[in-house]
Amino acid sequence: MASMRRHAALLAQALSLSACATVPDAPTLTGGEPMPAGSVVALRQPVAVGDVVVTPMRVVEDSRCPINARCVWPGRLVVETRVDGAGWRETVPLTLGDPQRVRGWSISLVSGEPGQMAGSEPVRAEEYRLSYEGRLTSSAASSTRR
Repeated sequence: MASMRRHAALLAQALSLSACATVPDAPTLTGGEPMPAGSVVALRQPVAVGDVVVTPMRVVEDSRCPINARCVWPGRLVVETRVDGAGWRETVPLTLGDPQRVRGWSISLVSGEPGQMAGSEPVRAEEYRLSYEGRLTSSAASSTRR
């Protein structure tokens, strides 16, 4: 009888642990539900980009030429961006207009607002609004079909 109770207790523990399993096909997320693809987002706000979710974490560099100035060099906007896929997470620096390959995806930071005005205060982190695009690269797409 004691042996049967022990087996029943072990079975109950095993079943309760199986309820804690993660879904491997879902992106790893923290920070709330992602905005739909194509949305303009603030820092730390996740957005869906295909089957992955990207979250702009912080502006690393904003050396873009001010809107009301003439510059020899256009400068650049670099945003540390977290990319979440099915069972993985990677953080990469993305430069505006420069696609980056991340685990079979080509991810691009396609817009960053507002631009700096010459003679004004620097843009504050909470003012940034960013948008991203992404596509599965052909080599990754062909490997998923096998």
